[in-house]
Amino acid sequence: MSKTLIFSVTYPSKEKNRMQISLEEKHALVLGSSKGIGRAIATQLANAGARVTCAARSEVELKKLVNTLGESHAFISVDLSKYDESIPALERYIRENPVDILVNNTGGPSPGTLMEADWDQFAVALQMHLRVSHALTGLVLPQMKTVKYGRIINIISTSVKIPIPGLGVSNTVRGAMASWSKTLATEVAPFGITVNNILPGFIATGRLDALIEKNANDSNVSFEKMQAQMEKSVPAGRFGLPEEIG
Repeated sequence: MSKTLIFSVTYPSKEKNRMQISLEEKHALVLGSSKGIGRAIATQLANAGARVTCAARSEVELKKLVNTLGESHAFISVDLSKYDESIPALERYIRENPVDILVNNTGGPSPGTLMEADWDQFAVALQMHLRVSHALTGLVLPQMKTVKYGRIINIISTSVKIPIPGLGVSNTVRGAMASWSKTLATEVAPFGITVNNILPGFIATGRLDALIEKNANDSNVSFEKMQAQMEKSVPAGRFGLPEEIG
């Protein structure tokens, strides 16, 4: 039977309160884990004791990550843009390696205004996010229901609350993911399964660099000036780090 999560809070002297989370005997599958937010999440889950399977396209980067994490962890190289190849491969893997924690995290669509996009861009983005997440969730749910435990975590965006300028397709697709997740949460809660959305703001990744560059070009200013302008819009006065999302 699946082991219950252990949460303990310690109060070391002259230090901030720290929560220690044990994920021993849990298996986590993290999508998009070769870099950025996905890599940071995989690392943090491993640090908490989970056995982590890292999934992404780059086999080279996945090998580097798993070598860093240690022997008990694994990777599977899949290109989620090739649905008919990647989902069957993941299905075979999940059948032999039941998943307790699923992290749906796939790269966002290219920056651009809503009306600059054609329908194909929406179709690709919906497949990468909604279709893939729906398919993978369907693969992990039977085992989760059997053991009365499961965690489905979706990395979305603050754009589900307030659309981000210059991310027309992404704003639309993230909104669909948010509604899907909220609906799913009510359906699986009776089985001891939770569904949570993480909404990163401006996080220092390659994707954010692309958005800064697009906004800078549209506004005819330098990359550095646009970066400073966007940083000022963050209450903390700086961009977040992938490790903080992890």
